[in-house]
Order: sequence, then C-alpha cells, then structure tokens
Amino acid sequence: MDYGKFKYERDIRQKEARKKQSRTELKEIKFRPKIDAHDYGTKKGHVERFLRGGHKVKVTIMFRGREMAHTDLGRRLLERLANDITEIAQVDSPARQDGRNMIAVFSPRKGIIPASAKPEDEDAPAPAPAPARTS
Repeated sequence: MDYGKFKYERDIRQKEARKKQSRTELKEIKFRPKIDAHDYGTKKGHVERFLRGGHKVKVTIMFRGREMAHTDLGRRLLERLANDITEIAQVDSPARQDGRNMIAVFSPRKGIIPASAKPEDEDAPAPAPAPARTS
C-alpha cells in the first residue's frame, strides 16, 4: 500500500472527526450588585446566547467597597438569573463567595439544541421581499 495515500486518507478521517465533535468553552459575564433593569436584561441575553451556543457560563458578581456589606444583593441577583434561565440552563455550581466576587456556573440543558447545530430548512420557501414603498 502507498504510504502517502494512507496518510492522506488518515488525515481526511481525522478532519471529519474534528468537524463532528463539539468543544464547550467557559464564557464569563460580570455583573455588579446594583444593576439597572435594562442592563440586567442585556447581560441576561448574553448569557442565554452563550448557553444556546452550547457553552458553559460563569457569572461573576463583583463587589466594591461598602457593597461587601450587602452580599445578599448579589446572591439574590444570581438566584433571579437562575430562575430566569431555568428552561435553558442548569446550575453547575451554586453561588459561592470568593473574596470580593461571588461566582456561579451554569451549563446548558441536554434538550437544548445549540444555535450553530440547528439544521437549516432547505425546502422552506424564501420569505417574499417587502413591496417597494412609493413616497
């Protein structure tokens, strides 16, 4: 057997195997305990996007100065986030204090299909273009 042909076929098989495997990364998002509602919604959207992408998410609440006296605000914020994303995520490690930071780790649920792995519906007709407006 030709050794060059063997190496070529082996490389092709390895390339196919790499295409089919998925690598999960640990994404991190940082919050502050006194976060506004809109900012919370935006960051929650980032967390959901990471989870739907199949990644684990590490949520860090950063405390500065006198905020250290109110770590219960950070714990409530993490519990609120956990309740908001409960249908797409599960808690890997619950909230724990680590110096001036409070950390929790979430991972996607098994039934959630990652956004990159969703099959495109090739048979579906393309949406009709909007009619041109005349002014």
